[in-house]
Amino acid sequence: MQSLLNKKIVLGISGGIAAYKTPELARLLIQEGASVQVVMTEAAQQFVTSVTMQALTGNPVFTSQWDNSISNNMAHIELSRSADIILIAPTSADLMAKLSLGLADDLLSTLCLARDCPLLIAPAMNKQMWEHAATQRSADRLHHDGVTLLGPASGFQACGEVGMGRMLEPAEISEQVIAFFQKKSLVGKKVLITAGPTFEAIDPVRGITNHSSGKMGFAIARAALEAGAQVRLIAGPCDLPTPLEATGKIIRTNVVSAKEMHAATLAATNCDVFFAVAAVADWGIAKPAKEKIKRQGDGSPNMEFVANPDILLDVAKTVKTKNGKPSPYCVGFAAESTNLETHADEKLKRKGIPMIVGNIGPDTFGSDFNQLLVMDASGSKKIAKAEKLHLARQLIQLVAKKI
Repeated sequence: MQSLLNKKIVLGISGGIAAYKTPELARLLIQEGASVQVVMTEAAQQFVTSVTMQALTGNPVFTSQWDNSISNNMAHIELSRSADIILIAPTSADLMAKLSLGLADDLLSTLCLARDCPLLIAPAMNKQMWEHAATQRSADRLHHDGVTLLGPASGFQACGEVGMGRMLEPAEISEQVIAFFQKKSLVGKKVLITAGPTFEAIDPVRGITNHSSGKMGFAIARAALEAGAQVRLIAGPCDLPTPLEATGKIIRTNVVSAKEMHAATLAATNCDVFFAVAAVADWGIAKPAKEKIKRQGDGSPNMEFVANPDILLDVAKTVKTKNGKPSPYCVGFAAESTNLETHADEKLKRKGIPMIVGNIGPDTFGSDFNQLLVMDASGSKKIAKAEKLHLARQLIQLVAKKI
């Protein structure tokens, strides 16, 4: 799925060594379905050529406010009128200062002042320049004026120093641009999500777990953040990066066992929506061995199982009424190998929750694709097979309507 299909983006480039990343950013935006029109400052042309950007985007590159290739000779007006957003990457300290003060002495700054579409900027500069009081004043003014700042990040810089001011990587900027366009249906809401498997120790080196990758839960966390929610993610053992990590907006807690996940979840139930996506082990070992269990002949060790706490059931018991509606609104997940609808309906009733989501088929663990069966009091609805992030966005919108 192309997340930026039919979106028109004016991609501004100002002077800075981080401009070497911008061709890759343009490629990623186009790959997601966007049409990209590049505008470059004079300084930007010292770092990347207009020929490169034209070859990548398929569109002529504008570099001068005196460009007469537009019939009315008003590129600063015409370019923004057809754009869904203006994105500047990199954005130098100089350009940030000009934009924050409303100065307009070249095509890119004039274009931004004359725009009637949102402006997103990706700052890039030396750490001292970023930390300078003047630059921080510029950032504050731009934020106050409704400009969206993407980054910067901390890391190695071209000058050899390490610190804040490094431009986000192209993939991170592309992800945040995609997130910007998503419907903001959960603004002001708090969303809690459990994801991944749990690991129940048998001894110091062995344990009981399952094939859950955490991908569906992490996709829901990203979709919830895209929708404007405050997101807390409680993750079992999995190797996935925190969604939209560069924003720093998802609070992530890593746990191992079902009991740890239970404690972390019950401590965070002050939320509006709870997605119980994690594949939590139903049983653990009553007395895990303190040392590795040695094999003795053909015999097998005797292990006593004990039921783990039911996280979803315990959260459902904490539900209170907020503004006339139950809070948190609990969404359970059911991964079944057979008779999905029957088992999901039974779980919906047994847990006493308003919605259950069934994973259709046993082959969804670890896959980037899934298909869902959503069941609530109004009936059931199938969501066709698609990438998990696409499914997560649809699910978020369904839940948003319910609350």
